Amino acid sequence: MQALNENVLSENVLSEQEVKQNVQHIMEEVRQAAVSAGRNPDDVQVMAVTKTVDPVLVNAAIEQGITLLGENKAQELCSKYDSYHKEGVSIHFIGHLQTNKVKQIVDKVCMIESVDSIKLAKEIDKHCAAIDKVMDVLIEVNIGREENKTGIFPEEVEHLLEEIAKLEHVRVRGMMTIPPVCENKEEVSQYFSRMSQLFIDIKQKKYDNINMEILSMGMSADYPTAVRYGSNIVRIGTAMFGKRNYKRS
Repeated sequence: MQALNENVLSENVLSEQEVKQNVQHIMEEVRQAAVSAGRNPDDVQVMAVTKTVDPVLVNAAIEQGITLLGENKAQELCSKYDSYHKEGVSIHFIGHLQTNKVKQIVDKVCMIESVDSIKLAKEIDKHCAAIDKVMDVLIEVNIGREENKTGIFPEEVEHLLEEIAKLEHVRVRGMMTIPPVCENKEEVSQYFSRMSQLFIDIKQKKYDNINMEILSMGMSADYPTAVRYGSNIVRIGTAMFGKRNYKRS
């Protein structure tokens, strides 16, 4: 793997076997959370968040049944893409995406989960038109209204949907959020509940070219709670691959 200009993994924190055991544990926790919420466990996908993770460990997770990867950085995705065992595996882009990086990734991912402006949506539309592709996207919502986070506020969602609906090579499939860091389940539950209600409200409006099917929320610290509030994609990094050791290159 070529050196990256941003954060890279300094060393493998876990072994391949440990990653596989973590995947098993996560899958079982998701299953239990879904069942307790009266949901079909098959309706919830576990995403392996691969930021700074060695492809060897990512492939170990794939061998254990992971079929969805989440990439945060365009440059890292491009550098690791050919090293992944991609048969039967989908890749989503989940990080903040700069418009000048769109061209690098549109041929490598099947969904961009972090669309938060019409400017970005139009750039995706332009580059997907050039390769005759319709890109599935999620609208990133800043449910906690945090100034240091990307995503739009809940009251801005409908206007953005109306604008994106006009684009021929972008198709909205749902919404994504990262709630504020919370000290307990009760606190984070409030944000998941608000997001779930927003998802339901928007889904009932039935916009053209908008299919509210996916609610992507929940990470290593809170994914069982997210499943109980309707998430159907949980994005797991640390709980699967261990705490990453970063260095600058």
